Amino acid sequence: MSQVDHPLDEKIPFRPEKVEIYAEFLHFFVRALAFLHRRFGDRARGEVKSTLESIGVLYEKAAEVYIRNFSTTRRPRYLRRFKFLVIHAFDPHLMCIPSLHVMVVIRAYTCFRDILSMLGEKDGCAAQIEELRRGALAITEAVLYIKQHSINCISAAMYAMSRFDHNFPLEEAEAFAQDLFINADDISREDAETIRKHIIGLYRRFLDQESKTWETPLLDFLMKK
Repeated sequence: MSQVDHPLDEKIPFRPEKVEIYAEFLHFFVRALAFLHRRFGDRARGEVKSTLESIGVLYEKAAEVYIRNFSTTRRPRYLRRFKFLVIHAFDPHLMCIPSLHVMVVIRAYTCFRDILSMLGEKDGCAAQIEELRRGALAITEAVLYIKQHSINCISAAMYAMSRFDHNFPLEEAEAFAQDLFINADDISREDAETIRKHIIGLYRRFLDQESKTWETPLLDFLMKK
């Protein structure tokens, strides 16, 4: 088992109230697809169906790392809210790299945007696209605020999506990371910028490692922990 914390995690305060945002990640995905189905009906049905099915693929991909190396972080044993009771009761906290929460929300907003583009409706739904992207950022921040993940886990999730999802190329990934904690009032600007630089730097390191299998850079990273 690998401990994957980074010293910069300490710059992000523990914010237990963010668990409400954290817990929304699957609903977040379903709401995006429900909007497409309600708004466009049969025009979007095939893409909605294939996108929904792709969630299972994300779990299968992440499992290619989990079954070979468990990873964990230090998290406080906070039990004052019901959702934390559920988390501590049912989440053994051994599958941190890559973060499935982050992978799912990335898939949600990129597929939502690209389906609208395919339908020729991207310009007319610009506000909804931006709302979903901001929601994905908020959930990504929440996993760090409640200490379910390290910033290293974010880099790993972004790398995973870039390796096997054409909707999330390097430019998209770096733009996403650059907006993390951009409006945070509980992290200094300097610390927020350092955190973003680390996430992007590690993401690039993973991408720069030439390998036939996408999971090899993550497993190599974990073996050094």
